[in-house]
Amino acid sequence: MSKSIKMRGSLVLICLVLAIFALGPTLFGKGLPGWWKEAFDPIHLGLDLQGGMHLVLGVEVDKAVESRLDTIADQTESLLREEDIIFKRVSRLSEERLAVTVYDQEAAASLDRIMEENYPSMEPLPAEKEGSTIQKVYRLSEQESAAVRDYAVRQALETMRNRVDQFGVSEPTLQRQSGNRILIQLPGIKDPERAVALLGKTARLEFKMVAEEVNPQEAVKGTLPAGTELLYERRVDARSGAVTEIPIVVQDKTVLTGDLLSDAQVRIDTQFNEPYVAMDFNSVGAKRFDQITAANVGKRMAIILDDTVYSAPVIRERISGGSAQISGAFTEQEATDLAIVLRAGSLPAPVQILEDRTVGPSLGMDSIRKGIFSVIIGGILVILAMVIYYRLSGIVANLALVLNLIFIMALLSLLQATLTLPGIAGIVLTVGMAVDANVLIFERIREELRLGKTARAALDAGYSKAFLTIIDANITTLIAALVLFQFGTGPVKGFAVTLSIGILASLFTAIFVSRVVFDFFLERRQIKRLSI
Repeated sequence: MSKSIKMRGSLVLICLVLAIFALGPTLFGKGLPGWWKEAFDPIHLGLDLQGGMHLVLGVEVDKAVESRLDTIADQTESLLREEDIIFKRVSRLSEERLAVTVYDQEAAASLDRIMEENYPSMEPLPAEKEGSTIQKVYRLSEQESAAVRDYAVRQALETMRNRVDQFGVSEPTLQRQSGNRILIQLPGIKDPERAVALLGKTARLEFKMVAEEVNPQEAVKGTLPAGTELLYERRVDARSGAVTEIPIVVQDKTVLTGDLLSDAQVRIDTQFNEPYVAMDFNSVGAKRFDQITAANVGKRMAIILDDTVYSAPVIRERISGGSAQISGAFTEQEATDLAIVLRAGSLPAPVQILEDRTVGPSLGMDSIRKGIFSVIIGGILVILAMVIYYRLSGIVANLALVLNLIFIMALLSLLQATLTLPGIAGIVLTVGMAVDANVLIFERIREELRLGKTARAALDAGYSKAFLTIIDANITTLIAALVLFQFGTGPVKGFAVTLSIGILASLFTAIFVSRVVFDFFLERRQIKRLSI
């Protein structure tokens, strides 16, 4: 036996052994040693095959615009104070407008200069006289408004991705859809209720000053001064676990947001042995927190998460360390989930769960059974057709077909790709396409044999003349599959993955493996006539 055949045969054998090792965790599961399962992952199944959660979230982008205007208002106040410009108030109006009330024309001119230098996206509107004061109104430009809305959806998508990663779901799907919507699919999720709570939580962390002069009971009855809002403080009884809500009135303006957080960790209070969430601000947040606490010593600051006041401590002194904490008689699970959403980033705008659907694993198992059945039926029909038409050469093509299926599944495992129901359809299609190359080669060999060539010469000519045609046809299909993968979503991607892998595997088995088998028998048995 020639050295070339031994080397090529060894390569095929090595690929086969590697494929079997890669498929071990998928086929045999728990019975394998630990090193084997660590080296190779089982084939990941998509949502449609193993069950899981299907969520569609809607991002309330208007809230993001309001938050942007609140930030501009807060920063404008700071800039006016830095330049010693006397003003009456800064407030956010409807229709994406901001109003600044000053006392004279000189202050109004200085305000225009500050807004133009720092916020060119704020378009000035005609000023209005209010007795002895002047109200300057600015409107957020349409371009900036659209950019804020688009950024809110993109940031929400990235925040959700971070939360899912920390939640520990394998092979999740997160995609942006039209209409400010986000699609989330979580295969194999074990705790749907916790997942919904974790992903749907806005985790919008805000710090607002308490309006001490306002009676909360009067606010409950409907008497609420301008510039304030009524919220409820969450208090949990340590013994009974009962949750009570106490009305509290806070200033409408947000002095600090959770966007400036750098970290959030669960810690245990040594005094009461209860978990709490410790927060650290970034450099900008630490500086801002230092300024706020220095200017409001003796006043109460409310720590608000998703419009619920978790605590409203009195600022005893200036806090320069850039750290704060949220306590509220949490369970360890609640504190952990809260730390996850804060660490992953607060959402720039609230989200609504528009669609919540759970796919049962029984439906997935039924799909797997039907998919495997379709692959088996398709494979048997192809095998019979090849044996009947090409006789012993058809058996070589069928051997290549079987190896092709093994290599496809092994590549899915090695590449950690996800097998979906459309992916199974791609495998079924590949089964039909896998023998196309052998058909082209065999027909070429037949033509050469009719011209009177020997078995060896006909085999060499058949493979060499069909090679370019096979490569051209498969490369064209591979390009189409790659385009589907790049621009397709969900099911289309699953189909494109298995189709691409199937094309590569079929090229290897049809051109390389089948040639090794023919060369082996022709050289070993000195065959003078091909059964084809």
